[in-house]
Amino acid sequence: MIVDDEVLLRSCMQRILESEPDIDVPVACDGPAALEAIELHRPDVVLLDLRMPEVDGFAVLAGLGALTDPPAVAILTTFLADEDIAAALGSGAKGFLLKDATPQELVHAVRVLASGGTVLSPQAARIVVGGYLGTGPGHGGGPAYGGGAGPAYDELDPALDAGLEARLDSLTDREHQVLDLLAEGLTNADIGRRLLLSASTTKEYVSAILAKLGLANRVQAAVVATHRATHRAGHRTTHRAASPPGRPRPPALAGTGTR
Repeated sequence: MIVDDEVLLRSCMQRILESEPDIDVPVACDGPAALEAIELHRPDVVLLDLRMPEVDGFAVLAGLGALTDPPAVAILTTFLADEDIAAALGSGAKGFLLKDATPQELVHAVRVLASGGTVLSPQAARIVVGGYLGTGPGHGGGPAYGGGAGPAYDELDPALDAGLEARLDSLTDREHQVLDLLAEGLTNADIGRRLLLSASTTKEYVSAILAKLGLANRVQAAVVATHRATHRAGHRTTHRAASPPGRPRPPALAGTGTR
């Protein structure tokens, strides 16, 4: 289902999606008609405009909170603001898409959402990760993503960082593999195919990872995995660059070949 106050835009998106054999869009409407239409048609996925007159995207998200089995919602927007991302994700949205997305990106996003995944445009992903790492737009001059003073550059939010290494050590080898694939933005179905696991087993691994690490969602898990990989790479680089105590660094090898 598509909820947008621009008739031409929602009609074009509806035609693009309905050209796919596995996607049906029974209704495309504006904000005031959204909640009634969602209760009537019970879509798996809703693409929801954030800025609409009368009833905006936040009001629709609030109304969906009363449903026992709400659809997966991705926010449609022309521009991104970090406070909007924080508020929408906190209200249950599963993703953000810019309205200049390509038809292929739109179709892919709907399929990912329908399979239980999260979709963030590259711009939104940078804001989300930057907010958790304290490197978002507010860093250095104001509040970071989510409000308040952000942690220093390349540091996790203290709430996530406290005792994180010990919690990471508690993961099994398979759970570490799943965590790394979460960092790539893969859905449960994609992870299952990559690791030859059933859908239910993959879901159990993801739930176990979130519980062991004390995380609320897949986005936090992806941030933790990315942060860990970045720090490990930096640690290896530092050790390669440092000279052993009391010994000079060897001279550079002549030539351009590698051995």
